[in-house]
Amino acid sequence: MLKNGVLLGQRYEIINRIGSGGMADVYKAKDHLLNRYVAVKVLKREFREDSKFVSKFRVEAQSAAGLAHPNIVNVYDVGEEQGIPYMVMELVEGITLKDYIEKRGQLSAKEAISISIQVSNGIEAAHKNLIIHRDIKPQNIIISREGKVKVTDFGIARAASSNTISSNVMGSVHYTSPEQARGGYSDAKSDIYSLGITMYEMVTGRVPFDGDSTVTIAIKHLQEEIVPPSTYAPDIPYSLEQIILKCCEKSPDKRYANMGELIGDLKLSLVDPNGHFVKNNSVAGTETHMFNPEEMEQVRRAGRIPYETEEELPEEEEEEETEPDNKYKEEEEENKKGVSPGMEKVTKILMIVAIIIIACLVIFFVGKAAGAFKVGSGSSTATTTDDSGNVEVPNFVGMTFEEAQTKANSLGLGVKNAGTAESDTYDAGTVTAQDQSAGSTVAKNTTINLTISSGLTTATVSVPDVTGQTQEEAEKTLEAAGFKVSSEFTENDSKVNKVISQSPAGGSKAGKNATITITVGVESSNTTVPDVTGLSQSAAKSKLKSVDLTVGNVTEEYSSTVDAGLVISQGVASGSKVSKNSSVDLVISKGDVPTSQQTWEGEATISLDDYDGTTPVKIVLQQEGNTTTIMNYQAISNPYTLQVTGTPGVSTGILYVYAKDASGNDKQIYTTPVKFSRVN
Repeated sequence: MLKNGVLLGQRYEIINRIGSGGMADVYKAKDHLLNRYVAVKVLKREFREDSKFVSKFRVEAQSAAGLAHPNIVNVYDVGEEQGIPYMVMELVEGITLKDYIEKRGQLSAKEAISISIQVSNGIEAAHKNLIIHRDIKPQNIIISREGKVKVTDFGIARAASSNTISSNVMGSVHYTSPEQARGGYSDAKSDIYSLGITMYEMVTGRVPFDGDSTVTIAIKHLQEEIVPPSTYAPDIPYSLEQIILKCCEKSPDKRYANMGELIGDLKLSLVDPNGHFVKNNSVAGTETHMFNPEEMEQVRRAGRIPYETEEELPEEEEEEETEPDNKYKEEEEENKKGVSPGMEKVTKILMIVAIIIIACLVIFFVGKAAGAFKVGSGSSTATTTDDSGNVEVPNFVGMTFEEAQTKANSLGLGVKNAGTAESDTYDAGTVTAQDQSAGSTVAKNTTINLTISSGLTTATVSVPDVTGQTQEEAEKTLEAAGFKVSSEFTENDSKVNKVISQSPAGGSKAGKNATITITVGVESSNTTVPDVTGLSQSAAKSKLKSVDLTVGNVTEEYSSTVDAGLVISQGVASGSKVSKNSSVDLVISKGDVPTSQQTWEGEATISLDDYDGTTPVKIVLQQEGNTTTIMNYQAISNPYTLQVTGTPGVSTGILYVYAKDASGNDKQIYTTPVKFSRVN
């Protein structure tokens, strides 16, 4: 198990472990080069000690890194750190389909079809790149928090298929195809079978074949007919059941030819749930082979399921197809001889199995005599005792002392705690070193001295002050002083690529190999809006461009205070923070309002002595020869305040108030001056 803070490839900082499978542990990590979070899959000890498996893992993972699809957990990088192979992948926050099924029980048909289509799309993309997964199962399918379905473990699944796995295959054997269980050639149709079993589990909440051991389950895949999913899910649509049964045909030739055909039928099932569109691919000579008791016993004695590489498989003999009439004649002739075609086929299979078993036994004994095989327990590269009684020393590093003691005793060796040492790589209590190197040969009953980790290094040194340096300079300075570096980033336009701060601070003391966190300035994605009012439109445009902004909509208005052609106002207030390349609307002055459109207003109060409030009066405004009647003989209150509109450009006027005399003529009874001011 890796410690938090360990840096892989001078780039990936381990944050915490987020999962563990049969072959690897998965950690959340931060990619400091691209400033993003990733998932790092690290092989478990028993697999990374097998050089052939590690080599295969690396090749297949690099191949999977070429895949890029929305329904595949993308592989970004493959590397090795201090003998620990790792694979860097896209970090998907979510839940495995296995956990989702266990949580929900049975999924609805629409949900199962939707998930299956997304999984099929991902697998189809891999198949088009000539990559077969070989381990499709709900545990390798992730549903993200956004509902996106992704298939994972392309590289590691193919690498694992080249090894013989017994202890970790239980979870996969429920979904393995008959040809894989038999140790035969597996291709794209093997993935289709495994996906069919996965769909079966989605709609029924259970796997079709189960048992107490991997061998029992494998034989069921080979021999037993699948129980229709409608037995456990009566409401399943007819078309979906037929799709699942076709995927789960024991003969590859009866399954879908490719993922494209399967996707097509799944989409049809959404629009026509009870349609009879699923075609039965019946092919002559592809009937399911039923194991006889002797073959079953051979598989049971093997105690495991062999996964062979393609190069190790015997070439299959092609059967010549004959016309039906000729075939019937041949069968009749064989029956006359007393031997049925079925028995002849079984006899051929038994002969092939016997030849393979004999060949394996010969290879095993010859290899054992030459010291090529190592027999033991606990890992895929177990330690053996040679003919002289010597023992190959296992790798104790990373084990607890108790685990190392148990391992050593099982091999006839002893271990001794030779003292402790500080370590920044291994947790306290685990082995950091051994005096006899792993792989060397020693006599039985030899005692191996082990050094045990006491925890982090306590020796301290002064931390250099790297503030103000570039990121590259700071990293070199700190690493030269014996520290590890973790970089964080913050927006700071004045200190781009410069170290703004560090923790621990410069001049303080820290343990050797401690991690120093530096904060580096990066160019801000926001900018401050400048004040462009009072500028010409071209000057405003230049000023906005200097801070990565553009001019938006431009409108014009009259203004008595801003000269024509200058900015009256801006759509975003100066001093505001906005994203770079945003636009700012401008209002440009058209100059002063024309005289004909100007408005001048004044206010006056009329106060009449002894006015009774009932006598009608006439109010007239006079301005430089222009006379306007404001009110024509109406009663007013006393006093009476009114607002009047005057002639543009004329700042004064006089209000006259008239009443009728006894003869009915106008009689001036009041006068008052009015001052006018412009309001637009």
